[in-house]
Amino acid sequence: MLTWIVIGLFVLLLVYIRLAPSDPQRWHRQAAVKGVETRQLKGGYVWRKEIAGDGAGQMEAMEKVILATPRTQKLAGSIEEGQVTYVTRSLAFGFPDYTTVSVIDAGANKHLEVYGRLRFGRSDFGVNAKRIKGWIAAAQL
Repeated sequence: MLTWIVIGLFVLLLVYIRLAPSDPQRWHRQAAVKGVETRQLKGGYVWRKEIAGDGAGQMEAMEKVILATPRTQKLAGSIEEGQVTYVTRSLAFGFPDYTTVSVIDAGANKHLEVYGRLRFGRSDFGVNAKRIKGWIAAAQL
């Protein structure tokens, strides 16, 4: 009987992970780092590069690549507002990872930021860094 209870709880956990709503107010934000930094974070990854122009072309290139990624959809924002957040779910269990692409006005310069992070757990085992590096390479940024 205990075995069935444990199995039932595990299934309920998986259903919750798969169906838990994504709150745009929580996830649609920039990383809390300064300057032009690329760094591995606990449970995520941030890539930032100085850009010329308004960044719309770079964001369009990123969006094309990101939305071609399996199990990825737009959560909030738009290229016109300079910030878009996407959700990518893992294949096996549907764990959501959130990635926000932003143009940051840094005074005389503008930065393009790609900020990926997990929702559940403490470590993403480098998954966000690998995904973001692949997207950047594919978008030729």
